[in-house]
Amino acid sequence: MTPDEARGVFFEELGNIAPEWDPAEIDPQEDIRDAMDIDSMDLLNLVIALHKRLGLDIPESDYGELVTIDGAIAYLAAKSSG
Repeated sequence: MTPDEARGVFFEELGNIAPEWDPAEIDPQEDIRDAMDIDSMDLLNLVIALHKRLGLDIPESDYGELVTIDGAIAYLAAKSSG
């Protein structure tokens, strides 16, 4: 998966969790939990949605990779291509 494809998937699934979010208003290196005021349950729901959509196993130890937009895109692109 390319970074652009990973961005699209991540943005779409994040939009399902927090429909009011605007990606243009969030620094891609900012923690989305703080920027979007989402809790740990929302993050878990995002991880589950990404797992279902992409068929990726995302261990709990990797959840920290998904808390910024840049980190999530890099993680998803790397995990889905190898």
